[in-house]
Amino acid sequence: MEAPGRQFGKELRSSRGGKSLSDREFSLHIGKTLSYHADMRLQERGHQYQRGDDGVMSVSRLVRRMKNILEIEIGDVWVEGEVSNLRKQGNGHFYFSVKDDKAQLACAAFNAERRCSGHEALQDGARVRVLGEVTIYEARGQAQLIVKRVQPAGVGELQARFEELKKKLHTEGLFAEELKKPLPGFPRVIGLITSASGAALQDMVSVLTRRAPWVKAVLFPVAVQGGGAAPGIARAIRMMSEPENHGLPRCDVVVVGRGGGSLEDLWNFNEEEVARAIANCSIPIVSAVGHEIDFTIADFVADLRAPTPSAAAELIVPDERELRNKLQRLRDGLQRPVHAKIRSSQELIRFARRGVLAHDSQRVLREPILRADEVAATMRRLVADRISAREQRISDRRTVWKARHPRLVVERRVEGIRQFRLRYSQQARHCLQSAFQRMERLRQLVRTLGPESAFERGFSITMSKSGTLVTDPEQVENGDQLVTRVAGGTIESEVVK
Repeated sequence: MEAPGRQFGKELRSSRGGKSLSDREFSLHIGKTLSYHADMRLQERGHQYQRGDDGVMSVSRLVRRMKNILEIEIGDVWVEGEVSNLRKQGNGHFYFSVKDDKAQLACAAFNAERRCSGHEALQDGARVRVLGEVTIYEARGQAQLIVKRVQPAGVGELQARFEELKKKLHTEGLFAEELKKPLPGFPRVIGLITSASGAALQDMVSVLTRRAPWVKAVLFPVAVQGGGAAPGIARAIRMMSEPENHGLPRCDVVVVGRGGGSLEDLWNFNEEEVARAIANCSIPIVSAVGHEIDFTIADFVADLRAPTPSAAAELIVPDERELRNKLQRLRDGLQRPVHAKIRSSQELIRFARRGVLAHDSQRVLREPILRADEVAATMRRLVADRISAREQRISDRRTVWKARHPRLVVERRVEGIRQFRLRYSQQARHCLQSAFQRMERLRQLVRTLGPESAFERGFSITMSKSGTLVTDPEQVENGDQLVTRVAGGTIESEVVK
């Protein structure tokens, strides 16, 4: 026969549906159970705690017993359902219900922002999984769940898929550091694969314009969220990798990214198709998906992971102001040894003048002085030439950027449309004038060659009463009625002979 204590422990450990409990959970569970059974023993001994003389239990006592039973027999549990009636109190407490098509359960998350992880997923209509302790709100006698953790429904499956693919690609070596391509120090053309309407694009363009206005950004707009977005992202990466085959400019570096979101929102960047497209791309790729706490498969495969899209723009281009400061430091670094050499030569000259050669110093020191002057002039010229060349390069890049400014492009397009409209109007007027002139010539020709012209020259046409043209006297007989048309009108006559 098994010891009572051991049998009691087995019963407790099996009270959670066979799930194993930690030592702390086991101790708490034992404490609650012992309290419950001790309370029951007091009642069995006739203890009249909150009972009437007739043995009837009070409402509060019954509700408390129900609460103890629920907390002991069920305790912490995961529940999946749809959120409804969400109320967020000013003190940080969240009250809501989770429901399915047959039932609903009241829930409370006290001080949710500090004590309830994943509370951001709580939205009316959202399907979630919540972890909490089943209890009863004694004032209403209502069962409720004290929520400790929230996650969107399906996150567990997605996380498992994430870990499985991550392990697979890591085994294949796609995360190896030796495969990472270095980023160019001074990129001129940057590819952006993101949504055309997202805030991520605006953030990256703003940073690029501020730090490196000479850089050209090429946008390849794609859908970054929802089913079917992953093939579009992978296709854009492949096209950027082979721009000559698709009529695209060749980029020095490509940024693939989007703003923050839930695991489902970012899932397209966890697809194997996107990961392999990044790994096979011939151009360095920077992954900038979500916020700093978000990690995707694309982050591990890419040549560089940026915590945010704006941070990606900061990482891939140098700051114009930093370049100017570096140029100034180079100038100072070149000038310092030149000035030191000049000062050293001057000291040498002064020393020689004071020495034994002072009696003929002008003749002896003339050549060293000339050489020192030539060296100083040469160094100054070299420094000035290098500084001028750097400043000219910066000026050229600024000129190119200004020439490509959207406002100037629009003005040139508007002027082209105006010139085209002017030419079209002139050509239309010329065509109309030519058509009118030709019509007038045809009218004159008809007037000259038509029958009216012949009538005006004295000719006439004779027809029978029936309208038959008379061209031979044999066609008529005595008494026939004839109509003769002349320039002024018609003449009716009768044949008498």
